[in-house]
Amino acid sequence: MSGTPCDDPGAGDDTALPAALGLGLLSVGGWMLTTARPWHKPGSPLLLGLGWTVSGALLLAGLGLLARCVRTVHGAPGSVEEPADG
Repeated sequence: MSGTPCDDPGAGDDTALPAALGLGLLSVGGWMLTTARPWHKPGSPLLLGLGWTVSGALLLAGLGLLARCVRTVHGAPGSVEEPADG
């Protein structure tokens, strides 16, 4: 059965790797955010702020990657051509 997408090694989805990376960044950022709670381990406010900043950056980067992949797969709004009247 030749011609199936699984037979062609070059026919992979080009959004799979960025989507997986985005999910990974979201999970690491969420994990860091839940572990950097000041009521569980009091410490330096500088380290707490740094941990929250890094986890927020990871969350935003992961969300950006996923949003880009969703736009690639589903198309940007307004990109669908409407039929001409007539």
